[in-house]
Amino acid sequence: MTKFSQWWKSPLDTLIASVIFYSVIPFPYIHGLDFRGVSRFAPIVGLLIGGILGLCDTGMIYLGIPVLTRSALVVCIWIALTGGLHLDGAMDTADGLAVGNPEKRLEVMADSATGAFGAMAAIAIVLLKTSALTDIEAHRWLILIAACGWGRWGQQLAILRYPYLKPTGKGAFHKEAIRSYKDIIPGLLLLLSLSGLLWLIDSQNLFLALAMILAGSAIAWLTGVWFNHKLGGHTGDTYGAVVEWTEALFLCVLTVF
Repeated sequence: MTKFSQWWKSPLDTLIASVIFYSVIPFPYIHGLDFRGVSRFAPIVGLLIGGILGLCDTGMIYLGIPVLTRSALVVCIWIALTGGLHLDGAMDTADGLAVGNPEKRLEVMADSATGAFGAMAAIAIVLLKTSALTDIEAHRWLILIAACGWGRWGQQLAILRYPYLKPTGKGAFHKEAIRSYKDIIPGLLLLLSLSGLLWLIDSQNLFLALAMILAGSAIAWLTGVWFNHKLGGHTGDTYGAVVEWTEALFLCVLTVF
C-alpha cells in the first residue's frame, strides 16, 4: 500500500465507521473498521442525515402532503435514521436528572428501563421538532441539515470540554478521540459554510444565515454546559441528549426568523 493510499484510507474508514455507528444508513460489511475515532466525523454524519431528511421533505412537497403531516413524517424518519440512538440518551438523561440523590443519577441512567421523565422528555422533543418544522416555510431542507450538524457539533464540544463520568462505555472512546479544539474546528467550518451557502442562494437571507450560526453555536454550547452543571460531567447518554435538545431548540429559535 502506498503512502498516499494509507493517508486517505484511515479517514475514509473512520468516516464509514462513523456513519455505521451513528445511523442505520446501510453499508456493506467492511472488515477491520476502527470505531474509536467516530466522534470526529459526527457533524459530517449529521449533515448526511439532514440531507436525507431534506430530500424526503422536498419529495413530500411534490406529493402534496400537508405541512403538519409532512413535518411529523420527517421527525419519524429522523428518529428512524439514527435508530433512536440520541433520543434514547435524552430519555435516560431525563430519568437520571429526575432523581433527587445526585449519587444515584448515573445508576438510574444506566438502567435500560424507561421512566416517566424519560417518556416525557421524548414527547417534548418530538413535539418541539414537529411544531417548529410546521412553522418553518422557507429553506426547510437547509435548516434540517443545519439542525443535524449543530446537534452533533454540540456533542463534540461537550466531549472536549467536560469530564467523562464513567470508566468504561461507548462515550469513553469518544473522549479519547477528541482531545483539542483542532478536532472540532472542521465541523464548525462546515456549518459556517452551510450558512454561507444560504446567503449565496438568497442574498436577502443574510440575517437568517447569521441567525443559524449564532443560534446553532450558542445552543450547542449551552446544552453541554447545562448537563455538565447538573451532573458534574458527561456520559454517552448526555452526549445524545445534547444532540437532541440542540436540534429541537435550534428549530424553535429559527421559527422567529
